[in-house]
Amino acid sequence: STKKSLRVLSPRPAVPGLRLPSVLLTMEEKHSRAIQFLFIFILELSTATSKSPHIILIVADDLGWNDVGFHGSNQIPTPNIDSLAYSGIILQNYYVDPICTPSRSALMTGKHPIHTGLQSNVLVGAAPYGLPTNIQTLPEYLNSLNYKSHAVGKWHLGSHTSRVTPTSRGFLSHIGYWTGHEDYFDHTAQELYGPVAGWGYDFRRNMSVAWSDYGNYATDVFTNEAVNIINHHDAEEPLFLYLAHLAVHSANTYSPLQAPQDAIDRHSYIKDENRRKFSGMLYKLDESVGKVVDALNKKKILQDCIIVFTTDNGGPAAGFDLNHASNWPLRGVKDTLWEGGVRGASFVWSPLLKSAPRVSKQMMNIQDWLPTLFSAVGGKSNQLDNMDGMDMWDALSRNKESPRNLMLHNIDEERLISAVRVGEWKLMKGTTYNGAWDSWYGPDGRSGRDYNLTELHESKVANALAKLGVPIPSDDKIVALRKEADVTCKKPAKASPCKPTQQVCLFKIDEDPCELNNLVFKFPDIVRTLEGTLRMFNSTAVPPGNKPIDPRADPKFWGYTWTNWCDFVSGGCPGAELDKDEMERNILWDHQIQSMVRQKYKL
Repeated sequence: STKKSLRVLSPRPAVPGLRLPSVLLTMEEKHSRAIQFLFIFILELSTATSKSPHIILIVADDLGWNDVGFHGSNQIPTPNIDSLAYSGIILQNYYVDPICTPSRSALMTGKHPIHTGLQSNVLVGAAPYGLPTNIQTLPEYLNSLNYKSHAVGKWHLGSHTSRVTPTSRGFLSHIGYWTGHEDYFDHTAQELYGPVAGWGYDFRRNMSVAWSDYGNYATDVFTNEAVNIINHHDAEEPLFLYLAHLAVHSANTYSPLQAPQDAIDRHSYIKDENRRKFSGMLYKLDESVGKVVDALNKKKILQDCIIVFTTDNGGPAAGFDLNHASNWPLRGVKDTLWEGGVRGASFVWSPLLKSAPRVSKQMMNIQDWLPTLFSAVGGKSNQLDNMDGMDMWDALSRNKESPRNLMLHNIDEERLISAVRVGEWKLMKGTTYNGAWDSWYGPDGRSGRDYNLTELHESKVANALAKLGVPIPSDDKIVALRKEADVTCKKPAKASPCKPTQQVCLFKIDEDPCELNNLVFKFPDIVRTLEGTLRMFNSTAVPPGNKPIDPRADPKFWGYTWTNWCDFVSGGCPGAELDKDEMERNILWDHQIQSMVRQKYKL
């Protein structure tokens, strides 16, 4: 509204001892005034010419809400992740897409997957399509501000042609894999999608197959590469490091949970063997965060960094996808539209955040990172294309109201599922897997082991922050933050269960984050409002860009490697590219739909 758009300009803060004269100044006073004004001028000049912040964006794969200590679980220690979270802003009302490719496309473009054609399922290694090349990506935008962008780890946004791979999408370098998962040690990816039941090596250094990395544990390879990039970076130039881990995604079906034995053995108190293996994978992820922060500090650039940590989707719990993450007490798993599938574990740390440390209740979506980070480093909104993402930097930094009051979780007409959030209300229609993963899955991690604050203080992150002069918060503050970031739910005495295979479901998420009580029959007007909002979103969706699997991609034809086969086969892969102008002709972006919903429904 007009009122909210107004800004009151505050006067410049007074310099101690500086006053406006009512009489003629003495020579001593004039000299003092001159020094004070010179100090102000130098301060403003140094601010105006200061270096752009470095951006470190760490993405954990398939990390569950309850897999990090800062959300209340004591079971698997994550001292480095927790120390950084408690020192920054924990994002308690933050959402991702339910599976890998849609989330990563939103992160890279600032656009919801329904506006890039990537809303339906994930990309597979033998499918000849990817993130449209005529849509700009986060590194491309940052490069326009003179950033040096490097990618480490998972891509999963297309590999049928070199034009859709990382080094053609804004990154100066990439080491990692193109498909959705792989073996942590031998780096082979098994994809069981007919007519190609393919198995092949998937590890690259830029466009070259990286055979020399065979046998090395993926999390260690990615950590070492990230540290190497930091060590060799020219600190006078802004760095964008995209570190997209394989952890804690499951590997191939014949050996899904993999970690070095010593990492697994650290958690011998966990009786469930699969969860114990998972704990080793998570330990290595936490170790990686510590080593990266330590490297930034030794490089003497930590004080100039913005560090974002996020999962790409909810955790695959209780054996889903042969994994053993935990979203407790949230409902559902990865690839569902329940909170357990779409509410993400995330935080942001930076000395630039004026309101840290705290737990943020501001609504935010993964697609907001692009405009938020672009704004944080001095980019202007008119330098960005139209997008769904909203600039959250001022809201986060100064603890102001979020510009976002609405978000689409997804619309997938092929699977007949959709979910939308408006304010505290969430409407959900349909479910995946015929309801087989619609329950609540542990472990809750609240018993059997105490939360060890000493581990936090002894972590690499805590040591790095202490050397920087910004130690992690006191134990009392950590306990308070942790309590605030924990989700607890109490089922109402007369709760009405949601049965999505039979009915539409309505939840008041701020009061019922565990989706225990379906309010669909109590608030028909709210249901109509949210159904109308879903129709608005659906009217702007572009058709899914999914293409049939191409048998020519089978790794057995390419030395048992996954490769960019469309660049080599006769005739290429015509029709794989989508036309951006045609795609976006009728799109309404999130801020436009939000305005229309407010106006139409008087919200």
